[in-house]
Amino acid sequence: MLIPQKTLMIRDYQDEDKPRERFINQGPQSLSNQELIAILLRTGSKEESVINLANKLLQEFNGLRSLKEASFNELTSIKGIGHAKAVQVLAAVEVGRRIANITFEDRFTIRSPEDGATFLMNEMRFLTQEHFVALYLNTKNQIIHQQTIFIGSLNASIVHPREVFKEAFKRSAASIICAHNHPSGDPSPSKEDIDVTRRLVECGKMIGIEVLDHLIIGEKKYVSLKEKGYM
Repeated sequence: MLIPQKTLMIRDYQDEDKPRERFINQGPQSLSNQELIAILLRTGSKEESVINLANKLLQEFNGLRSLKEASFNELTSIKGIGHAKAVQVLAAVEVGRRIANITFEDRFTIRSPEDGATFLMNEMRFLTQEHFVALYLNTKNQIIHQQTIFIGSLNASIVHPREVFKEAFKRSAASIICAHNHPSGDPSPSKEDIDVTRRLVECGKMIGIEVLDHLIIGEKKYVSLKEKGYM
């Protein structure tokens, strides 16, 4: 009598051989196409391991180039690929396609303090606490990332430049626009606002990442510390 073979999963491999662990410890670039597909599939079948199933999938479509055009029916026609596995693969392919279609034209460009305020106004004017936000820009002044750095009353000792510029290095940003809201609705700058701004500007000069402006968002109005001459 034949003894059914165990369904092999990613967790059945030795730690040093597990694609998921190497993904975490060494990064996705350390994995082969076969191993990345195996992570998506998660489990193999009674007849073969998840690694072998991933390899069969790639062979069937002659690599990733044709796999990205595979249909649901084509995937499920492969033994070991059921509906759930097919959907997982197709979802990953679609995410990759959408990311590839993102262009610089889709990014908001800051040409003036008003542009920055427009970008942030609806999001920030209703907040009941102060939020200190940084917009990270590329060399074309397009927003590549937005990060909330701190929530609470602004204080030069709390809003540390390290936290602001750490994200700038991570995103390879060319410049930064800082902003925070005044829940009172009055965007008039306080002494703390001005002190924080000047500290960030000085740090930016030292490391070569310019702080272009600090915007204070109120109720349908804003103040640019750049325009006010505080930086």
